Amino acid sequence: MSAFRQIAAVTAINIRSLPQRIGTSSVVVIGIAGVVAVLISVLAMSTGFIKTLQSTGPEHRAIVVRTGSSAELISVLTNDAALTIADAAGIKKGSAGRPLVSPETLLIVNLTKKDGENGTAPFRGFTQDGFAVHPEIKMIGGRPFRPGVTEMIVGKAAQRLYSGLDLDAQVKLRGATWTVVGVFDGSGTSHDSELIADKQTLNSAYQRGDGEQSVWVVLDSQGSFQAFKDAITANPQLQVDVSTEQEFQAQQSSSLSQILKIVAYVVGGIMAIGAIFGALNTMYSAVSTRSREIATLRAIGFGPAPVVISVFVEALLLALIGGSIGALIAWVLFNGYSVNSVGGGFGGNLIFDLAVTPALVGLGITWACVIGLIGGLFPAIRAARLPVATALRAV
Repeated sequence: MSAFRQIAAVTAINIRSLPQRIGTSSVVVIGIAGVVAVLISVLAMSTGFIKTLQSTGPEHRAIVVRTGSSAELISVLTNDAALTIADAAGIKKGSAGRPLVSPETLLIVNLTKKDGENGTAPFRGFTQDGFAVHPEIKMIGGRPFRPGVTEMIVGKAAQRLYSGLDLDAQVKLRGATWTVVGVFDGSGTSHDSELIADKQTLNSAYQRGDGEQSVWVVLDSQGSFQAFKDAITANPQLQVDVSTEQEFQAQQSSSLSQILKIVAYVVGGIMAIGAIFGALNTMYSAVSTRSREIATLRAIGFGPAPVVISVFVEALLLALIGGSIGALIAWVLFNGYSVNSVGGGFGGNLIFDLAVTPALVGLGITWACVIGLIGGLFPAIRAARLPVATALRAV
């Protein structure tokens, strides 16, 4: 009999005997399923967080903040600086011939969540030109705010998380009463978590003067960015950093996403060690139970290689079953599940959906296979080295 046929025969015998060992085999399946489910769910949080922050509008949009500001929230720009930035070369003109520039204020306000807990939300102020600079913001209820009036519009995610943000609701913040006049869809970006009002009115209510935290601009094209950046940074009157939106959002998401990945791999690694020991115990038990059978096969001419490979195949099959179950659990329970987290430099509660992507499922299945192969390694070696005469005499 050829080596390939020997491998197929021994493997088929192993697989057919699995129902007789359902109890011990389920230990491997459940352990690996738990590892994969935890790993994928935590990484799905990181993936969803990054996806939300890096979801953008126009590819040729840029942001200007004060030099050294690691986040938009801690940047401070004067009104004169914003006017100088608006006059720079490379900025696209709108339908009315005005440059597509949005000087914006950003601050954090205290709100009550619908579960009764205290929370914080980003409150952004911009002019009417801000809607042209941020075309991803689309009204889905009510109307836009009016300049000079304490009116606000709220992101759909913010309205879902916080109480008192229904249309026509009155929200008291720092002595001013704001009326919710509209609800908008931020197209899956971080704006979905924000409240937005007229910049000048917001600055006046919070006695912040005429300054802003950032200036957002839409450029003529992606190729215009370097010319725009050179014009801004070469101006000695401006102490600013210029980034594309993609670069800026990637910087904002890097810290928290790294922490989440570390947590995922540390927790997943600890659980994986436990699953490996479970797999080792199960496969050793399987080899011990089948020792006479293995010895008989060896006595009638089967080589050690088919026995080793059959043990590996059994361990890999159990791992694939466990990994698939774990991935399915993570997808059913967590994909699209909304969570809120303090968004680092973003400020306030950033609301985002967990994303169980095909890449994460593939990663989880890979982890499962590695655990299964490690768990089957030593039992496979033991099976190959099992003395035939000793095993045949075993009861």
